[in-house]
Amino acid sequence: MWRKWEDLPGSMRLPEVKPYYDILKKKRFQLILKRIFDFTVALILLVVTLIPMAIIAICIKLDSSGPVFYRQERITTYGKKFKIHKFRTMVSNADKIGTAVTVSGDSRITNVGKKLRNLRLDELPQLVDVLEGTMSFVGTRPEAVKYVEQYQPEFMATLLMPAGITSEASIRYKDEYKLLTAAEDVDKAYMEDVLPAKMVWNLESVRRFRFLREILTMFRTVAAVLGKDYN
Repeated sequence: MWRKWEDLPGSMRLPEVKPYYDILKKKRFQLILKRIFDFTVALILLVVTLIPMAIIAICIKLDSSGPVFYRQERITTYGKKFKIHKFRTMVSNADKIGTAVTVSGDSRITNVGKKLRNLRLDELPQLVDVLEGTMSFVGTRPEAVKYVEQYQPEFMATLLMPAGITSEASIRYKDEYKLLTAAEDVDKAYMEDVLPAKMVWNLESVRRFRFLREILTMFRTVAAVLGKDYN
């Protein structure tokens, strides 16, 4: 639901956010189309992929001990917290033995997890999040709470829209883990180098939001998964 400016959380009622809010306010009809599209397509895909997801779930259980799904608290529209649905691709105690982001050759990733990540199949359960409205097909990737707490003021504008399964930033930084491999402090490198670079694309996507433009991003995502390089 679209909120009036005065109803936004205090952390978002910032001068840096207001220009983005004013842009989106004029595009509320397109935001409605976006939500109708998200719900309809997510429902269809959930039915179509039900059996493949069941097979993936079995493979995860046979490959390593632990739950099938990974549920970590993330942030979406207006700073709302939710637990994302993803297939587990790491050992069950990964959060306790490493950072919230992964690096190349991360020892916490399971054998099945590597294959799921390469094809982005680990994100199929996020169709549930799209149905619930906490996520969209296209939007800024939902960050962990500890990263959002360190956002620069302008970054808060990305929370005017639902978090997304994919985005232009995701396409161009699909191998971001490789950029973090050599970092001594992975969290620091992510916050100071990778995240600001991704936010350039995320903020531009909010500024230039068009429903049809998001459809194009979805097609570009498929091409990127199949190997096309957009950098």
